[in-house]
Amino acid sequence: MSERPRQIHVYDTTLRDGCQAEGISLSLQDKLQIATVLDELGVHYIEGGYPLSNPKDAEFFKRVGTLGLKRSRIAAFGSTRRATSSVGEDKGLRVLLEAETPVVTLVAKSWDLHVERVLRTTLDENLRMVEESVRYLKEHGREVILDAEHFFDGYLSNPEHALKVAKVAAEAGADCVVLCDTNGGALCSAVAELTRLVCEAIDAPVGIHCHNDAGMAVANSLLAVESGAVHVQGTLNGWGERCGNADLCVLLPILELKAGLRAIGGENLRRLTEVSRFAYEAANMLPRANQPFVGSSAFAHKGGLHVDAMRKEKLSYEHMDPELVGNERRFLISELSGNAAVRYMAERLGIEQDPQVMGRILGRVMDLENEGYQFEAAEGSFALLALKESGGYRPLFDVDGYHVSVIRQSDGHLVTDATVKLIVGEKRMHTAAEGDGPVNALDGALRKALEPHFETLKGMRLVDYRVRVINAREGTAARVCVVIQSADDVHTWGTVGVDENIIEASWKALIDSIEYKLLSNEQRNR
Repeated sequence: MSERPRQIHVYDTTLRDGCQAEGISLSLQDKLQIATVLDELGVHYIEGGYPLSNPKDAEFFKRVGTLGLKRSRIAAFGSTRRATSSVGEDKGLRVLLEAETPVVTLVAKSWDLHVERVLRTTLDENLRMVEESVRYLKEHGREVILDAEHFFDGYLSNPEHALKVAKVAAEAGADCVVLCDTNGGALCSAVAELTRLVCEAIDAPVGIHCHNDAGMAVANSLLAVESGAVHVQGTLNGWGERCGNADLCVLLPILELKAGLRAIGGENLRRLTEVSRFAYEAANMLPRANQPFVGSSAFAHKGGLHVDAMRKEKLSYEHMDPELVGNERRFLISELSGNAAVRYMAERLGIEQDPQVMGRILGRVMDLENEGYQFEAAEGSFALLALKESGGYRPLFDVDGYHVSVIRQSDGHLVTDATVKLIVGEKRMHTAAEGDGPVNALDGALRKALEPHFETLKGMRLVDYRVRVINAREGTAARVCVVIQSADDVHTWGTVGVDENIIEASWKALIDSIEYKLLSNEQRNR
């Protein structure tokens, strides 16, 4: 009988530490939705925020109890009592109790520099603040997690005091003592050595909380676990102050799939990519494509040799099966990818694997990329190109022309309208629409003309629009590359257009997007 993997408890601080990242601001509803998703993912602790810091966090703790969370324990975050008050009189501790969470996380200073220059108190008083605060919360029935802030910097400055903070917290009844690399600059060797030292010195579970200022938050967290820590803290997508925190979307698969430990379990791990992207959506941020494990590029292959090898053996250029974290394998089309990627994509489109046809498709890709096209994020445009070169393209409508006008009124208000002329079957369509800009107006006019004939377009939406200048030295006459990302209830796809005129480039990408949607529906219905 095999030994059960060691359990590592996962503590998510996205809703507190993650929200301290530049550019991230979550509404109360966002925070409640993310808490629900984290509970479904199976994290053991969700830190909801600091109830004394703002009304939103205070309201979160009132509302989170109505969510019916099944797996996660909610933690309220605060600090030890102030040097000038007793535990019974301390407002911060009182508010933590009023939050009525089963878990309270206390931050304590373990660096003498902070004790003496920031708190402006003595080292002995700091130890009393730790001891009395932990005991007070334990007496009120709370699970107490003690975050020893700046522990690694503190140990380098004053080893005796830093270690005393951990020991005093453990002796006062802390359920876990977490060693924090708050400035994010500790080296891996120091984290491993000091974690091992603390595990041997105190009679309480030890945890780790790392920031990423030196780019080592995940590595340091892993080394702490290998040195005896049983509790890890981090955030979704590595969000956090300055350079962020340990990225749980990277750390969790490493713990489960590489280190042979148990964190949230393999079945839950398959939802990790979905959860990562949900968090980005809630924060109104674009996902980071090259994010390990969950990024859209994490299992994407572009080089011709790589693609050819991957078609023969999946282990050749992937360290794991992407499905284990809910991601997917992608072969990118470009002038670098060669025949192997073209054959793979053509096979998915149902195009016959004729060498001459494959050569024509690849040749056309190379020609267009030389003009500034990019097909890596434009699988919709590539599919249309491949169908045209293979003789399998059948247009569902013809474009007779379009017109766009932008009028700036005397009060500064811009009015943008577009007209399009199309031929659908035997019928000529001439429609007009106003929009927030030229692309929005063109999209509206196209929909007016096409939706009566193709109802499936009603479920299609544009989700992203990106413009890149190709030959910047030409100034305002430079060619631009426009990439449009579209989605329906089934999947997401990209299309591309290139021209000196940004409206024409946008029109090409927009037409491709609609054509790809209609052709995909036809293929699914066959």
